Amino acid sequence: MRLEDVARSPHFREHAALARPQDVRPPGPQAAALAALTPQQLAARVEDPQVPPAQRLVAGGILALTGDPRIDGTRPAVCHVPGGTVEIGLDPGSVDAVVAGWAHVGVERSWIEKETPAHTVVLRDFWIGRYPVTNEEYRAFLADTGHPGRPTTWYLGAYPYDRSNHPVAGVRPEDADAYAAWLSDRTGHPWRLPTEAEWEHAAKGPDGREFPWGDTFDPTAANTRETGVHTTTPVGAFPAGRSPLGVYDMAGNVEEFTADDYRPYPGGPFVADHLVETMNVYRVARGGSFCRFGDLTRTRRRHGAFPGPLYPVGFRLATSRRPPHA
Repeated sequence: MRLEDVARSPHFREHAALARPQDVRPPGPQAAALAALTPQQLAARVEDPQVPPAQRLVAGGILALTGDPRIDGTRPAVCHVPGGTVEIGLDPGSVDAVVAGWAHVGVERSWIEKETPAHTVVLRDFWIGRYPVTNEEYRAFLADTGHPGRPTTWYLGAYPYDRSNHPVAGVRPEDADAYAAWLSDRTGHPWRLPTEAEWEHAAKGPDGREFPWGDTFDPTAANTRETGVHTTTPVGAFPAGRSPLGVYDMAGNVEEFTADDYRPYPGGPFVADHLVETMNVYRVARGGSFCRFGDLTRTRRRHGAFPGPLYPVGFRLATSRRPPHA
C-alpha cells in the first residue's frame, strides 16, 4: 500500500462505532455484588471465562482503583516457554487465503507476504510476561527515573489511576527498552523485550495456532475493534484468548513492541509498504489492539507503529534467566 492509498482503506478508518453501555457495564445489582468481593476474588473474576464480559471489566475496574493483586512491578508474573527448534512465519502458499479472509477490512497481500517464508528458529528456554506492562508499572518507572515523555494515551500527561491495571500504550520502542533496563537495574535480574520469534512462539504454542486460542477468529476472545469496547481493558480480562502457554493479551488490547526491527525473513521479500515509506526503519509490533481489526491478532502477523492515534503500542517483558519468583 502506498501512502496516498491509506485514507481510502477501511483498515485506517479512525473512528469505530460507539461502545454500547450493556457491553461494558452490568446491571446495578451485579456491579454492587462485585464491589463486595475481596481483591483476590475480583482478580479471579477478571480471568474467569465463565463470567460475562461486562462483569469481568467491572471487576478489573474496581481493582484498578483499589489495587490489583496480580500486578507487582518488581516481580512481573511470567510464563515459562520451553526452548527448541520451532517454526516461525507463513508458507507462501497460504498468503492468498489469508488476504481473502480479511479483505473486508482492507488487508493487502504485501502485508501478509512479510510473514513468509515459514522457517525454523532455534530458541533457548525463556520466560515471558504473563501480562503486558501496565500503566501502574510504567508510572513507577517514570517517577523513579524522570524519563522524558509520557504515554500518548495519558490525557494531558496525567497518570490514569482509573486504568492503572490496563496495559500502558502510546510509548516508543526506546521507552520500552529503557523500562526493561530500569527494571533490570532495580531488581538485579536481566529483563528485556522478547524477540519476534519468541513472541510468536509464545503466542501460538507448539501446535502453531493461527490465533492464541485456535485457528478461527473469535471476537469474544480478544479486545479488538470487532469486540465493541473500543478502549483498553484490564489485563487478562479476555481469558478465552489466553495462549496455550498461559500468556494473556497476546491478541488485542494493545499491540506490543518486540526487540527486533523489521527485516525480511530468510529468503523472503522486503516489503517497502507505508511503514517503510514513513519511517524507513521500524520496530516490529505484534498482537493487534482495541482500535484495530482482528487480522492483526494473527500470531504470525508482523506490523509496526504507524504514526498517529490509531496505533498506541505497548510492550511486555521477557528474560532468558528464570526469575527468582517464578
